[in-house]
Amino acid sequence: SVRKRLRKLCKCSHDHELLALIDVEGFDPNDVIVMVKDGKVKVLAEHEEEHTTARGKEYNYRNITKQISLPLGVSEDEVTYSL
Repeated sequence: SVRKRLRKLCKCSHDHELLALIDVEGFDPNDVIVMVKDGKVKVLAEHEEEHTTARGKEYNYRNITKQISLPLGVSEDEVTYSL
């Protein structure tokens, strides 16, 4: 569950503060882009699938866009992330 993952993540990062936890489950890591610019962290994830069925082609499209402002005093160079 998300709570269990958050507790585990918080235990691993004792000297760092957690700004956000964004669920990108179901997205390939190559589908996820993280940018730090203009005092904000931007997370973009996009995935498209095409399936051929007896009735024709079906398309599934999912995307996530999140933008989080950095707290005062936090430099863009200090930001790290992991997937």
